[in-house]
Amino acid sequence: MNGLQLLLVEDNFLNQKLIFLNLNRYGVVIDVANNGADAVEKVREKKYDLILMDLMMPIMDGFAATKAIREIESEKGMHTPIVGLTANNFDADREKCLSAGMDEYMTKPFDIEVFKDTLRVLGIVS
Repeated sequence: MNGLQLLLVEDNFLNQKLIFLNLNRYGVVIDVANNGADAVEKVREKKYDLILMDLMMPIMDGFAATKAIREIESEKGMHTPIVGLTANNFDADREKCLSAGMDEYMTKPFDIEVFKDTLRVLGIVS
């Protein structure tokens, strides 16, 4: 994971801190967006290897942000894996994430082992 460029889209400061502390020790380079609108602007400015996207945020939620990011990417001919983050653990939530254009789904609280498995599933690490 060393050098992985990650955009964390999360409005809760404690969740930001928890994820940052877990990933920083592995050499992950993390930019933080406090809502979906901030995330869309950051994606316009920089290419990321992965986006962790909270679903429920003020200003622009994760679903709307994912849609906007996918539109930007279609214009540029690229694709960034987006992993939805939520406290809900229902099959319907996972399906809603995938239908919205996300590549995978993780539940909170953040678990580093689940994150590593998700990276493997997405082919980001072996």
